[in-house]
Amino acid sequence: MTKKDVVVRLDSGLETRPVALLVQMASQFESEVYIESENRRVNAKSIMGMMTLGLDPGTEVTISTNGSDEKEAMDQIEAYLTKQAI
Repeated sequence: MTKKDVVVRLDSGLETRPVALLVQMASQFESEVYIESENRRVNAKSIMGMMTLGLDPGTEVTISTNGSDEKEAMDQIEAYLTKQAI
């Protein structure tokens, strides 16, 4: 299991379109992918779960991945949330 704290740097935060892209990205991996914010932990592969977080730019979240491709999943999810080139 890998865990990492990151700050959301998406200009619009995690609104509908950015959430859909994140869920699509997370779903490409075999590993479990979770996002935690303010004591709430949701499956990053669940669009409804992710929408409930309502993350704004500057919000600190914890990404956790667990499985055979957890490092790659972590790297890509982190890059997406922090607006780094993927």
